[in-house]
Amino acid sequence: MKTDFRFAILDFRLVFTLWFAVGSLLSCNSKKDSATNSENTSVAKYAVGFKVTLVGNSKLVEVKQPYQNATSGYQYLLVPTGEEPPTHDETTQVITVPVENIVCTSTTHIPLLDYINETEKLIGFPTTDYISSEKMRKRIDAGLVKDLGIDKGMNIEMLYTLKPSLVMAYTMTKDLGQLKKIQELGTPVVINAEYLEKHPLGRAEWIKFMALFFGKEKEADSVFAEIEKEYLSTQQLVNEVKTKPTVLSGIVYGDAWFMPGGQNYAAKLLKDAGCEYLWASDSTSGFLQLSVESVYARAKEADLWIGVGSFKKLEEIKATEERYALFKPFKEQQVYSYDARKGAKGGSEFLELGYLRPDLILKDLVKIAHPELMPSYDLFFHKKLN
Repeated sequence: MKTDFRFAILDFRLVFTLWFAVGSLLSCNSKKDSATNSENTSVAKYAVGFKVTLVGNSKLVEVKQPYQNATSGYQYLLVPTGEEPPTHDETTQVITVPVENIVCTSTTHIPLLDYINETEKLIGFPTTDYISSEKMRKRIDAGLVKDLGIDKGMNIEMLYTLKPSLVMAYTMTKDLGQLKKIQELGTPVVINAEYLEKHPLGRAEWIKFMALFFGKEKEADSVFAEIEKEYLSTQQLVNEVKTKPTVLSGIVYGDAWFMPGGQNYAAKLLKDAGCEYLWASDSTSGFLQLSVESVYARAKEADLWIGVGSFKKLEEIKATEERYALFKPFKEQQVYSYDARKGAKGGSEFLELGYLRPDLILKDLVKIAHPELMPSYDLFFHKKLN
């Protein structure tokens, strides 16, 4: 299941998260349909991965970079029910909206449905045990969401019998694999590339992308505006802080210590929380693989260690790598995991909800780094290990 590594922003799983030339626009017969000026083009405020252009009553949605280093993107023409699609490029996929139902492939898509009140539209998902949303679990428990098997080996025959209006998926490469087979069976497949956004609010803004397929743009705008307000107001709390705690992140996996690069999503959150990430000067937006010795040399006196996978106890951490105990945050019990909240079947709420709610992640980090600024706030995703 992809979410297990894709969404972990403050531990080694984050670092495996990989961090187009836009295809032809519609060539329409009528002057109204062919208009593509700034007045009918919707540009996201933080997200850079998608764009929406009005074409008459239809909307041309472009996913500019569907995977890391993509040289071309995908286009979807969303046509209102009962209307004829405008003239369009042959590579553009036509989708009738609003869609009646949907199959999703990432737990990060679930909150996007919940927050625009379209929970009931999900009819299939690979490995439903990963879903933590209480609203969605009620549907699963009632047998209304089919378990389609393992993510990369979905039961395509079962999916076909569901006749979904749309499959929302993700891809790490240009090889669509079974997604191509799903398309060949006549089911539209839309690529959601939220994970490539480098700004936390950019990832949250993909709720607007989901909303396009349900005609819930206003609802999505309202949700995002509140998330943005909370994020920015929390960020503002640390503007005047004079002392910033030094932060270590990640854990050892195999023979290397995996941690976020200095320019990625995790580093941005730590900076916005008034932390001094010890690898902030690094120029990479992906991940670092370092020796334990080099990490110890730089971070042995770190104030905080944030992001230790699914470990629950300090002794559990030490049992896997004794040298962890040499670090100051281990000695002083300043080690934090993001795994405080679990779904009914053990799924991580952080890995599911965190993309949409960076404001909650930021509040957690500010509470950890500068507790005096948020005296009445209780950690939401994170917890201190003892």
